[in-house]
Amino acid sequence: MDRIPITPEGFEKLKKELERLKTVERKEVIEAIKEARAHGDLSENAEYDAAKERQGLIEAKIAELESKIGRFEVIDPSNFSGDKVVFGVYVEIENVETGEKKRYRIVGPDEADISKGYISVISPIAKALMGKSVGDTVLVRAPGGDKEYEILDISLS
Repeated sequence: MDRIPITPEGFEKLKKELERLKTVERKEVIEAIKEARAHGDLSENAEYDAAKERQGLIEAKIAELESKIGRFEVIDPSNFSGDKVVFGVYVEIENVETGEKKRYRIVGPDEADISKGYISVISPIAKALMGKSVGDTVLVRAPGGDKEYEILDISLS
Protein backbone atom coordinates (compact mmCIF):
# COMPACT_ATOMS: atom_id res chain seq x y z
CA MET A 1 0.00 0.00 0.00
CA ASP A 2 1.50 3.33 -1.05
CA ARG A 3 1.64 6.06 1.56
CA ILE A 4 0.25 9.48 0.57
CA PRO A 5 2.13 12.47 2.03
CA ILE A 6 0.03 15.18 3.64
CA THR A 7 0.63 18.16 5.91
CA PRO A 8 -0.93 18.19 9.40
CA GLU A 9 -3.27 21.02 8.28
CA GLY A 10 -4.36 19.08 5.19
CA PHE A 11 -4.98 15.96 7.25
CA GLU A 12 -7.19 17.86 9.73
CA LYS A 13 -9.12 19.49 6.88
CA LEU A 14 -9.87 16.13 5.25
CA LYS A 15 -10.83 14.57 8.60
CA LYS A 16 -13.29 17.43 9.15
CA GLU A 17 -14.69 16.98 5.64
CA LEU A 18 -15.19 13.26 6.30
CA GLU A 19 -16.93 14.01 9.60
CA ARG A 20 -19.18 16.59 7.90
CA LEU A 21 -20.11 14.13 5.16
CA LYS A 22 -20.99 11.46 7.72
CA THR A 23 -22.86 13.63 10.21
CA VAL A 24 -24.46 16.37 8.09
CA GLU A 25 -24.61 15.43 4.41
CA ARG A 26 -25.56 11.80 5.00
CA LYS A 27 -28.42 12.79 7.34
CA GLU A 28 -29.67 15.48 4.96
CA VAL A 29 -29.82 13.10 2.01
CA ILE A 30 -31.62 10.45 4.06
CA GLU A 31 -34.26 13.05 4.97
CA ALA A 32 -34.53 14.10 1.31
CA ILE A 33 -35.09 10.47 0.29
CA LYS A 34 -37.78 10.05 2.98
CA GLU A 35 -39.52 13.21 1.81
CA ALA A 36 -39.37 12.17 -1.84
CA ARG A 37 -40.76 8.72 -0.99
CA ALA A 38 -43.71 10.40 0.69
CA HIS A 39 -44.67 11.90 -2.68
CA GLY A 40 -45.72 8.49 -3.95
CA ASP A 41 -44.79 6.75 -7.23
CA LEU A 42 -40.98 6.41 -7.23
CA SER A 43 -40.76 5.48 -10.92
CA GLU A 44 -41.46 9.07 -12.01
CA ASN A 45 -40.19 10.94 -8.96
CA ALA A 46 -37.35 13.32 -9.93
CA GLU A 47 -36.70 14.37 -6.33
CA TYR A 48 -36.23 10.74 -5.31
CA ASP A 49 -33.87 10.07 -8.22
CA ALA A 50 -31.84 13.20 -7.45
CA ALA A 51 -31.62 12.35 -3.74
CA LYS A 52 -30.54 8.76 -4.48
CA GLU A 53 -27.89 10.04 -6.89
CA ARG A 54 -26.64 12.52 -4.29
CA GLN A 55 -26.57 9.73 -1.71
CA GLY A 56 -24.40 7.64 -4.04
CA LEU A 57 -21.98 10.54 -4.52
CA ILE A 58 -21.76 11.19 -0.78
CA GLU A 59 -21.16 7.52 0.02
CA ALA A 60 -18.48 7.30 -2.71
CA LYS A 61 -16.72 10.38 -1.29
CA ILE A 62 -16.90 8.93 2.24
CA ALA A 63 -15.41 5.64 1.04
CA GLU A 64 -12.65 7.48 -0.86
CA LEU A 65 -11.71 9.63 2.13
CA GLU A 66 -11.76 6.68 4.55
CA SER A 67 -9.46 4.76 2.23
CA LYS A 68 -7.07 7.68 1.83
CA ILE A 69 -7.01 8.55 5.54
CA GLY A 70 -5.71 5.06 6.20
CA ARG A 71 -2.87 5.62 3.71
CA PHE A 72 -1.92 9.19 4.62
CA GLU A 73 1.52 9.84 6.04
CA VAL A 74 1.35 13.08 8.00
CA ILE A 75 4.62 14.96 7.55
CA ASP A 76 5.19 17.92 9.83
CA PRO A 77 7.57 20.36 8.11
CA SER A 78 8.29 22.22 11.38
CA ASN A 79 10.83 19.47 12.16
CA PHE A 80 13.00 20.52 9.23
CA SER A 81 15.83 23.04 9.34
CA GLY A 82 14.57 25.14 6.42
CA ASP A 83 17.86 25.19 4.54
CA LYS A 84 16.65 22.82 1.81
CA VAL A 85 13.39 22.45 -0.07
CA VAL A 86 11.42 19.63 1.55
CA PHE A 87 7.79 18.59 1.77
CA GLY A 88 5.57 21.20 3.44
CA VAL A 89 7.83 24.24 3.08
CA TYR A 90 7.16 27.46 1.21
CA VAL A 91 9.60 28.28 -1.56
CA GLU A 92 9.96 31.50 -3.50
CA ILE A 93 11.38 31.15 -6.99
CA GLU A 94 12.22 33.45 -9.86
CA ASN A 95 12.01 32.58 -13.53
CA VAL A 96 15.57 33.18 -14.76
CA GLU A 97 14.39 34.22 -18.23
CA THR A 98 11.46 36.51 -17.37
CA GLY A 99 12.22 37.61 -13.80
CA GLU A 100 8.71 36.55 -12.73
CA LYS A 101 8.58 35.54 -9.06
CA LYS A 102 6.27 32.93 -7.57
CA ARG A 103 5.77 31.51 -4.10
CA TYR A 104 4.62 27.93 -3.62
CA ARG A 105 4.04 25.52 -0.79
CA ILE A 106 4.88 21.91 -1.56
CA VAL A 107 2.04 19.72 -0.31
CA GLY A 108 0.47 16.31 -0.88
CA PRO A 109 -1.58 15.55 -4.00
CA ASP A 110 -4.86 15.87 -2.06
CA GLU A 111 -3.96 19.38 -0.86
CA ALA A 112 -2.75 20.89 -4.14
CA ASP A 113 -4.55 24.13 -5.00
CA ILE A 114 -2.72 26.41 -7.41
CA SER A 115 -5.01 29.33 -6.53
CA LYS A 116 -3.48 29.22 -3.02
CA GLY A 117 0.02 28.53 -4.33
CA TYR A 118 -0.10 24.93 -3.09
CA ILE A 119 1.60 22.54 -5.53
CA SER A 120 1.72 18.77 -5.34
CA VAL A 121 4.95 17.11 -4.34
CA ILE A 122 4.59 14.99 -7.49
CA SER A 123 4.37 17.98 -9.85
CA PRO A 124 7.33 18.62 -12.17
CA ILE A 125 8.25 21.89 -10.46
CA ALA A 126 8.14 20.40 -6.94
CA LYS A 127 10.22 17.40 -8.05
CA ALA A 128 12.83 19.76 -9.49
CA LEU A 129 12.94 21.87 -6.31
CA MET A 130 13.16 19.07 -3.73
CA GLY A 131 16.48 18.95 -1.91
CA LYS A 132 17.74 22.23 -3.36
CA SER A 133 18.87 25.32 -1.41
CA VAL A 134 18.54 29.10 -1.67
CA GLY A 135 20.60 30.33 -4.62
CA ASP A 136 20.33 27.05 -6.52
CA THR A 137 19.03 27.10 -10.09
CA VAL A 138 16.73 24.30 -11.23
CA LEU A 139 15.54 23.22 -14.64
CA VAL A 140 11.86 22.28 -14.71
CA ARG A 141 10.80 20.00 -17.51
CA ALA A 142 7.09 20.63 -17.94
CA PRO A 143 4.58 19.96 -20.71
CA GLY A 144 4.75 23.65 -21.68
CA GLY A 145 8.51 23.46 -22.15
CA ASP A 146 11.65 23.70 -20.05
CA LYS A 147 11.97 26.61 -17.62
CA GLU A 148 14.81 27.61 -15.35
CA TYR A 149 14.19 28.98 -11.87
CA GLU A 150 16.37 30.33 -9.10
CA ILE A 151 15.40 29.60 -5.50
CA LEU A 152 15.13 32.90 -3.63
CA ASP A 153 13.76 31.82 -0.27
CA ILE A 154 12.70 28.77 1.72
CA SER A 155 10.50 29.15 4.79
CA LEU A 156 8.11 27.27 7.03
CA SER A 157 5.39 29.91 6.72
